[in-house]
This record gives sequence, structure tokens and C-alpha cells, in this order.
Amino acid sequence: MRLELSKFGNILSSRPAGKEAYLSARAYLLPKDKNEKVEVDFTGVSVLSPSWADEFLTPIKNDFGQNLILLPSDNSSVKMTLEMLGFKISG
Repeated sequence: MRLELSKFGNILSSRPAGKEAYLSARAYLLPKDKNEKVEVDFTGVSVLSPSWADEFLTPIKNDFGQNLILLPSDNSSVKMTLEMLGFKISG
């Protein structure tokens, strides 16, 4: 499944907002089958802060492991945040 982060806004910046977005995604968007691939699409995101990404992506990584795929992005904010948190972009 493809998870479009722009559904949560184009400026993703606070830890509480990241946690709220994760809980919403877990309840309504993420697959129940942990073996299903989850592709995260950063298209339309202007700013991705490390705190938001940590609250949102880390629990998804914990749940889906190798099945979490971060799609490539040209956005420097996205690249730097993912690098800072130790996430690998696919591609």
C-alpha cells in the first residue's frame, strides 16, 4: 500500500502531531497484515522535521520492518531528516 504523507499536511513539524498522525494511520490506513509492504510517499511535503518523522516512521518501522519502503524524494528537508534518524531511502 502507498501512504501519502501529504494527507497529514505539507509542513510536518511537531512531535505531538507526528504521534497523532501515526495513531490515525494505524487505525485507518495501515494494513493489518504486517507482511504487506508500506510505501511512504513524500510528494507534496514541504517540511519534515526529525521529531514528527520519529513519532510517525519509527513505530511503522517497528511494526513492518523490511516491508517499510521510503520512496525517493528531492526535498532536502526530507533527505536530511531521514538521514538524521538513520532511515534508508529506497531507489
